[in-house]
Amino acid sequence: MPLTLRSNRSTLTQFLIEERRRFPSASGDFNALILDVALACKGIAKAVAYGELAGVMGNHSAEEGGTVNVQGETQKTLDVLSNDVFMRRTEWSGNLAGMASEEMDDPYQIPKLFPRGNYLIVFDPLDGSSNIDVNVSVGSIFSILRAPQDVIDSGRDVVDTDFFQSGSQQVAAGYALYGPTTMMVLTVGGGVNGFTLDPNLGEFMLTHPKMHIPEDTHEFAINASNSRFWEAPVTRYVDECLAGKTGARGKDFNMRWIASMVAEAHRILMRGGVFLYPRDTKDASKPGRLRLLYEANPVGMIMEQAGGRASTGEMPMLDVLPTSLHQRIGFVFGSKNEVDRIERYHREPLKAEEKNPLFAERSLFRD
Repeated sequence: MPLTLRSNRSTLTQFLIEERRRFPSASGDFNALILDVALACKGIAKAVAYGELAGVMGNHSAEEGGTVNVQGETQKTLDVLSNDVFMRRTEWSGNLAGMASEEMDDPYQIPKLFPRGNYLIVFDPLDGSSNIDVNVSVGSIFSILRAPQDVIDSGRDVVDTDFFQSGSQQVAAGYALYGPTTMMVLTVGGGVNGFTLDPNLGEFMLTHPKMHIPEDTHEFAINASNSRFWEAPVTRYVDECLAGKTGARGKDFNMRWIASMVAEAHRILMRGGVFLYPRDTKDASKPGRLRLLYEANPVGMIMEQAGGRASTGEMPMLDVLPTSLHQRIGFVFGSKNEVDRIERYHREPLKAEEKNPLFAERSLFRD
């Protein structure tokens, strides 16, 4: 049966033009930057789709165990390739004053041969890359900020502190998902819209306008192997979900865990749910696993713009003021009522009767 495509869908370019018409004084630089990012995502999607056929799987270095990034993580070949694609597709157009990436120790300076612009971009070029060798969906995450005025006026090189802006100061955020279809999910501050890449036209087409997260859910996602390191409010929440209809919540929950945050975020955006990667005691030097600038802030903005919530577990994520370029943080996001509940549990003292009865001093497993 021949594939029938709707011809009345807006392209990403058309969508951005319509948005710009609401701001007659806009220069068009912002739209151009978003389209540069979209082009980078198309290039990464192509590389991911070819996989081993293109010889881009495995660790970055053929020698020993591969190179390690500033996060202490072994870089995959596609991590490095994706980072380079993001840089090359966005550095040239005169829209950026600088950029920062999860894969680079320091801010990247726009080369002198290119003009400099009014924006900063931070990105995780290939989120979930630890799963790339087993063909699990991965993605790219990005956040756009306004450059500080003195950077714009002087044209000086950017430094770490220029990026230390709270998530509420983002002017746009988005992610690309490289799965059965390639999608780009974007917010420019007026809701969240999803675009699917048409492989025939090579264009992102608007397929999911005004995406919205249900306030309630029966799904949660957490890495249960870390349960022995969780703080008491997280243990309380998960125990209540696992207790199902017979417990305090009075309903059954399903647990999910993909270990690719873009894929987790997309599922929640499409049908609701809550994701937890909380602060724990596993490594005292890391107050969380996920990166504030490259992951938590952009995904947080998307969640909030779609009617959900994003939190550290204790406070709104978008209120956190960064203190380092590669800062890690606990992250909880998704359906509003669940995130509200988790925050409330962090504020309330844990009552004795709320401790897990299976492992209490007198329990089913002790005399």
